[in-house]
Amino acid sequence: MPSKIVVVAIGGNSLIQSNERREIRYQWDAVRETCEHIAMMIKQGWRVVITHGNGPQVGFILRRAELAAHEVHTVPLDLIVADTQGAIGYMVQQALRNSLRALGINQSVITIVTQTVVRRDDPAFERPDKPIGGFLNEAEARTFEADGWQVVEDAGRGWRRVVASPQPTEIVELDAIREMLYKDYVVIACGGGGIPVVRNEKGELRGVYAVIDKDRASSLLATGLGADLFLISTGVPRVAINFNTPEQRFLERITLQEARQYMAEGHFAAGSMKPKVEAVIRFLERGGPSAVITDPPNLAAALRRENGTWFVPS
Repeated sequence: MPSKIVVVAIGGNSLIQSNERREIRYQWDAVRETCEHIAMMIKQGWRVVITHGNGPQVGFILRRAELAAHEVHTVPLDLIVADTQGAIGYMVQQALRNSLRALGINQSVITIVTQTVVRRDDPAFERPDKPIGGFLNEAEARTFEADGWQVVEDAGRGWRRVVASPQPTEIVELDAIREMLYKDYVVIACGGGGIPVVRNEKGELRGVYAVIDKDRASSLLATGLGADLFLISTGVPRVAINFNTPEQRFLERITLQEARQYMAEGHFAAGSMKPKVEAVIRFLERGGPSAVITDPPNLAAALRRENGTWFVPS
């Protein structure tokens, strides 16, 4: 049995840092840089499971499908999520393997295409709020809105399309992920929060039109694996309260109770830090021992408790 398991959640937006740098070559650069830091975690002795977001990538694929609808068939959203699991998983798999080899570590990396069960009656299907695709200005967003899109302003960064984001209730391939982890593989799983599926009247799984928040799914996965640490890699080294105001303050270490208080006071933006802190709170409430939020360059430093925002039960 591994002594230290960490679930590392990589944001989809961190792979596409701006509209000017969304070409695949830039995504490769971001993946390779992140994997260099994850490789150092593995060198320190951690057993690593990697999850990743896919919001921008899903939006781009969906838009391409819409533009090409007069020539080729449309693509259901659950298959688009599966496509991004394969594509981003391949990129992380290759980059991490190369980084490990550079450190003299002969360890295999595997991607598991993962399904995540949601409830058919989840209220999120009536209130879409998960941003996907790239950032738009308001005029562009209103143009797409006229074409039937639902759009929202995303945490002061621009406007984006939104789809339903139901709560994850079960990781279908949890046993397979655990098996590979215990056999000393580095596992990439729950890409994009997992392919959203529901059970029909016969108990059979069927895909649905949604994108699951990867932090929520990663929190559920970390609980299922009994992880020692849940780590969310995002665009800032630490979480802040009173963000972008003169009273802004970065947090080094907070308790579960303090995290709940800051959440209730509205310190975290819905399209940005809020789902991450919510995911951490759920992990701790389910018995998780600790969690940390930081950015890729500070992953190793965060594990030494030299950076990042650490969350503890009490």
